[in-house]
Amino acid sequence: MAIKEEMDRLTEELKVYQDKYYKEGKSLVSDSEYDRLSDRLAALEREYPEYAHPDSPTKRVGSDLTNDFPEVRHTIPVLSLDKAYSDQSVLDFFSRSISKEGGALSFAAEEKIDGISMVLYYEDGILVRAVTRGNGIIGNDVTSNIMTIHSVPLSIPEKIDIAVRGEVYISKEGFEAFNASESDDSKKAANPRNLAAGAVRRQKSSEAGLVPLDIFCYEGFWGDKSLTPPDHLHILSKLKELGFRINPHLAFFDSSAELAASKLQSAGLEGEAYAFFGIDTFIKKKTEERRSLGYEIDGLVFKINELDVRERFGYTEHHPRWAVAYKFESPQAEARLMGITVQVGRTGRITPVAEISPTKLGGSTIRRATLHNQEYIDELELAIGDTVSISKRGDVIPAVENVIEKNEEGNTTYRIPDVCPCCGTELVKIGGLQYCPEYTCPDQVKGRISFFASSDQMDIETLGPKTVEVLYNAGILRSIEDIYTADFTKAAGLPGLGEKSISLLIKGVRESVSRPYPVVLSSLGVADIGRKSAETLAANGFDSIGKIMAAADSDDASGLTAIPSIGDVTAHNILEAFRSERLRETVAVLQEHGLHVSADMDEKEEELEKTLSGEVWCITGSFENFNPRSEALKEIEKRGGRTVSSVTSKTTHLLAGKGGGSKRAEAERLGVRIVSEEEFMKIIGMDGGEDRKEKEESGQLTLF
Repeated sequence: MAIKEEMDRLTEELKVYQDKYYKEGKSLVSDSEYDRLSDRLAALEREYPEYAHPDSPTKRVGSDLTNDFPEVRHTIPVLSLDKAYSDQSVLDFFSRSISKEGGALSFAAEEKIDGISMVLYYEDGILVRAVTRGNGIIGNDVTSNIMTIHSVPLSIPEKIDIAVRGEVYISKEGFEAFNASESDDSKKAANPRNLAAGAVRRQKSSEAGLVPLDIFCYEGFWGDKSLTPPDHLHILSKLKELGFRINPHLAFFDSSAELAASKLQSAGLEGEAYAFFGIDTFIKKKTEERRSLGYEIDGLVFKINELDVRERFGYTEHHPRWAVAYKFESPQAEARLMGITVQVGRTGRITPVAEISPTKLGGSTIRRATLHNQEYIDELELAIGDTVSISKRGDVIPAVENVIEKNEEGNTTYRIPDVCPCCGTELVKIGGLQYCPEYTCPDQVKGRISFFASSDQMDIETLGPKTVEVLYNAGILRSIEDIYTADFTKAAGLPGLGEKSISLLIKGVRESVSRPYPVVLSSLGVADIGRKSAETLAANGFDSIGKIMAAADSDDASGLTAIPSIGDVTAHNILEAFRSERLRETVAVLQEHGLHVSADMDEKEEELEKTLSGEVWCITGSFENFNPRSEALKEIEKRGGRTVSSVTSKTTHLLAGKGGGSKRAEAERLGVRIVSEEEFMKIIGMDGGEDRKEKEESGQLTLF
């Protein structure tokens, strides 16, 4: 038999065996026979890589190659969910949605798996990348680790482009077995979610493959929208048909249980059917079933079934308006209140934090818990030494819930000091909250700098809170503006700041200058302007900070309130913030150093000559001048090129850095042009490396 024909036969044969075993629990051949066939295919693939299938069953076996987890921009919204903590809150969500739509709606209910959110991207029916949720906009590419999960299809029977959201998790049985096999107690995981999170980010996929990961898929987004099923039930049905594993514990709500059952049957799905008023019965039932499930769940997710309504409802910056997560009553534990620390945020807000005796709760050890504000402390009549009840609200944030037993030392209800614990300025009260009004308060300054430089904002490498603290104490960083004027070489020898760290810091600062206008605007830390609202402002006439300042000067909020998502209070707060002379001074310095304080500056980048138009680029390996390497993707796209995540016959160029492996081999096989980093710099007109290196070594930001 010809080599290619044998490899094709083995590939299809092993696929059938895998599907039957992992999806239906049926063994069509003995383990030894399966291993013999798999070993034969793997050997042939090593010898004849040109005939290997991109979705070969041998890819289930983890590689020993090291991943660098490149950053990938999501093509679909990957947001959090709004929360509900009672059956009445869920029913209110139903009522609000129906009232807003002005017509009949139905709702699907699914278990909220306690795992790791993942997006599977397929092109022409082949899995090309698996990406973590990240910050909802950019996640990490962990494809090689996810490919070790047997319930993740490497290919689907239709040659379509589709993004599938799912939750990677570990069953309770798998978790116990894995921990039992670990002889070193210090290496045992605290809970299934922690083990799953660690496995997804293992540097070697061969190690990830040893962890019993699994997945439930729950949303699909078709590249060709005309192929999208009419509603959520039919999306689940189609995903199941394509070979994805969906959670069988589905419930559906409509105006009557009979109508709900009819819609489930129409979609070819099994599930529980309820009328709207059955919500309390359903939640009670699921709460009781929770402990008997073979996996951990931390709540239930309720979604509008009709996709056209979802599109009309849209999204906030944080969550879709068409879904809500019901959170089970939080687990609780007892602890002793050892003390209270008062924190000062970047806006001056004062937050008391409970210091408690180490307490095991929800699989982790808790030492601190939130107390919100003075009113909350007064309501609990909380004093140092009290025995208190601690919960994990939403199973995430530790909070003090109530006092179980009063202290024996005679301590009375705790009072937050009248002055700032950092700078000594007298606190002011706004509503139920207290604030330090001193703009130069060190904790506020460090908070503003850290927020500005954070990965979700200007993304300045190595400039995290600890480095900010060190640089502030050394007098090198005392404002956001200092980021672009300081001589960071003076930090040499400070804790955590060696030559390499300083070089990366200087490089990160220089790269941050090119961040687009909405990112700069949201990074200023104005309370009501997050990333999405900054983009909304830019798209609705406020495409420069100067225009916002002009509206503030004339006290004209009409332009802001004309934007549907901005109300009177938010508009007033934005105008008030931009009347601040200190904020204006910051903006002036940022503008002087080339940061994008208007959308016009973004457009200048987009006007680059489209020298790469018609070219299809793929990237592999790590780079000296592009870190993260998504920066290289941006340079290609700005010049008209198209970027892809895998090498195919359509790929024209492979940009190869250090450590590139299988992609380089595939490019060589297909005759794709392989471009080095040095050559790429010349192609895009960014050569002149010696001059740039000299500037970096001098520590002076002469580009500004």
